[in-house]
Amino acid sequence: MQMGTVIGNVWATRKEDDLRALKFLIVQPELPDGSAVDAPFIAVDRIGAGIGDAVMVTKGSASANMTSETRLPIDAIIIGIIDSVDVERGGKFG
Repeated sequence: MQMGTVIGNVWATRKEDDLRALKFLIVQPELPDGSAVDAPFIAVDRIGAGIGDAVMVTKGSASANMTSETRLPIDAIIIGIIDSVDVERGGKFG
């Protein structure tokens, strides 16, 4: 899993039939201190996240398996909206 912040929406008027009911957001991966790591990516959202929300994302085959009984061609899916993050002083993350 990875943490990040939703920084945008993606609208696609034409897409594969299996993707029609899905919402797509742009996520900026981040460390718990809010510093960006890696490039932003597109993730499917089925839980109602929005711009500015801190989110948990899973990527790879796990994301494709979460959407339905049929594997969909997606690389990332938002699996949670983060309320808070606590890291012990001196602890490392990532």
